[in-house]
Amino acid sequence: MFDNQRYLTKGVNLEIPLELQLFLWSCIDRLPPERDYFQVFELKPIGSMQSIIHRSEQPEYHMEYLLPCDKPVTAKIYIIDSDDYSTMLLAEEY
Repeated sequence: MFDNQRYLTKGVNLEIPLELQLFLWSCIDRLPPERDYFQVFELKPIGSMQSIIHRSEQPEYHMEYLLPCDKPVTAKIYIIDSDDYSTMLLAEEY
């Protein structure tokens, strides 16, 4: 799972800095082999830091990150695996 072609939507491309996109993909890569096909990331600024909450339901997973960032963003992002490809999209694009 998630070992296939990776895509992102226009919204992600316009609103999420490349460094954050790459970080989110690396979070997926670090997951144990048993992974939920539906990963959720909640991004919000905390001062000049970027807060990222990563979670999934089956198996239940929760991790929080706090990264230095020049321009923190507020967004909810889904990464969905469909066996043929994986897509990163903003929640409002779902």
